[in-house]
Amino acid sequence: MADNYLEKRYEETLGSNKPKIKRIGHTVDELLTKNRSTRGYNKNYVVSRAELERIVGVCTRIPSGCNQQTLRFFLVTKDTGADRVLPLVKMGAALPELHLPFPGTEPEAFIICCSVAAESKLVDIDLGIALQSMALKTVEMGLNCLMIGAFNREKLRDEFDLPYEPLMLLAVGKGAEHIELVPTDADAPRAYYRRDGIHYVPKVRLAELIIN
Repeated sequence: MADNYLEKRYEETLGSNKPKIKRIGHTVDELLTKNRSTRGYNKNYVVSRAELERIVGVCTRIPSGCNQQTLRFFLVTKDTGADRVLPLVKMGAALPELHLPFPGTEPEAFIICCSVAAESKLVDIDLGIALQSMALKTVEMGLNCLMIGAFNREKLRDEFDLPYEPLMLLAVGKGAEHIELVPTDADAPRAYYRRDGIHYVPKVRLAELIIN
């Protein structure tokens, strides 16, 4: 039978009466727009371990370089040591004068991303895919997150007796910030900034991303 035969017959038979496909859930564009690096969180919302497990769950379905799947994850909630993570991380490097996060808005849940193999190009590729996938899942769940690469690896590993080297952290919580994207030129400054309580993130325009 020829490829797409049934699909073609279906269209010929129904024509304009073909039922409309109803979209369910968020589009990728919507999730990407909502997926902003968040440094201030609502302390009234307590992230559970079950929610962190749902977020890490996407890593059972994402691509992996050479299918090595070397990443492992250590989950930290408010009750299991979030206060021990905070002194070991730095947030808001582009706004050092603000000393982010503001008191009372600190994240209280973390996913520590580790690898069973030494860091390499393939491991770093997997790490990027995993972090972005988990971030999108976080947004889908109505939460927010921050990828953290500025932290004391040695002290974090010792603090939680991690069996593997920590590579990155994902802070998770209910965001308490107003964040907006602003288009910018490729040769313009791209550091994020704050004005009147709004956190602005410059993004290079599409026309300047495409080089042909």
